[in-house]
Amino acid sequence: MSPSEAPSARSSPAWRPGTMHAALLLTAACASVLGSLLIAPVLPQFERAFADAPGIDTLAPMLMTLPALGIAVLGPLAGSVTDRFGRTRLLFGALLAYAIVGTAPLWLDSLPLILLSRLLLGVVEAAVMTTSMTLLGDYFTGARRDRCMSWHSVITSVAAVGILAVGGALGASGWRTPFWVYAAALPLFAAMVLTLREPRPGRAATGATGRRVGALPWRSLAPLLVLTVVGAACLFFVLQVQLSFVLDDLDVGSGSIGASAAIANAGVVAGSLAFVRWARHGAGRFLIAAFVVGPLGLVLISEGSSWATVTVGAFVAGVGCGFLLPSLLIGTTARLSFDQRGRGTAAWTSAFYFGQFLSPIAVGALGSVPGGLDGAIKCCAVAGLLAGVAAVFLLRRRPLSVNAQVEPGHGGAAPAEPVGNTTDAQ
Repeated sequence: MSPSEAPSARSSPAWRPGTMHAALLLTAACASVLGSLLIAPVLPQFERAFADAPGIDTLAPMLMTLPALGIAVLGPLAGSVTDRFGRTRLLFGALLAYAIVGTAPLWLDSLPLILLSRLLLGVVEAAVMTTSMTLLGDYFTGARRDRCMSWHSVITSVAAVGILAVGGALGASGWRTPFWVYAAALPLFAAMVLTLREPRPGRAATGATGRRVGALPWRSLAPLLVLTVVGAACLFFVLQVQLSFVLDDLDVGSGSIGASAAIANAGVVAGSLAFVRWARHGAGRFLIAAFVVGPLGLVLISEGSSWATVTVGAFVAGVGCGFLLPSLLIGTTARLSFDQRGRGTAAWTSAFYFGQFLSPIAVGALGSVPGGLDGAIKCCAVAGLLAGVAAVFLLRRRPLSVNAQVEPGHGGAAPAEPVGNTTDAQ
């Protein structure tokens, strides 16, 4: 362990964050993947179960998209609570609520109440994701922190494939059965209560909340947040959502569509692993590459005339997305001090899921351009390339580098203390 990664001299010798704690937090950070993808295979069953409900063809897909809307809207609130009142208490409470709200459709028969539970699930996911990612930033520093943030993209991409398979298998027993999986938050809650500790800033503050809360450095964060929205809306979720429709237009069967989606996610894993391995040589290069490789993959998808050519494009686009997420996430967290990290992480999370919410709307609006869906995907690719040009100018003004430390004067914040300075969470 390098000196920059070592715990503070004032830390308790009885407790030190390690690999197990990182694994628990990264598992919790997958909550949004579980929330949106688990029930994807049973949406047709759900639609048939409520076939008499007005507008069910529109409402059924909202079972997947409502959690993303909840994350986008309530993420900033979760960040404010995290910075002002602490990380672990909110995380523990949110995990319990996640199990309750996530399993609610098992008992509910009212369509409006089921949809409301999905929206509330997004609110809870915002708290789980914000606190877990914030704690990763608190517990680890330097290269170790960057590795944890990079592995987030790898783990969520792998989890996406597994969750789709689990949802499909459980869906054979009925559309309600997959919702039992949300109860997995309970053993995760127990493990976290027993092992996690509340970090505290190195410089104590006075005030009603007992914490100093500095203003966010919006000048340096805003460009990265805009790139996050564009990258999510025009690259990441165009790949995830529209790939199946492109293949369906080519009369490809559901099994082959699933295989293509798995290969696309393998591309995300490959891109994320490449970032983990080589980002120290230039994280900014990966961000620019993301806005080149991703659009290239989308163009290949839109031009593909067979399963093989479309799937090659999906893998290429996936690699670009694998570059995109960790570079933006690390670039954001590197600009935050301890008392800003919850709100800054929440802002990034909200930007990403706001992009998810916008993506199908944007593609639908572009559907009238020549070429229909293929033309709309090309337009998204062009938007991605333009974002890459903007990233070049952004990085000239302030390079994006791993292992960055917040300097005094950026947003009026002091540097973050090493995480070893902790208090017992109980």
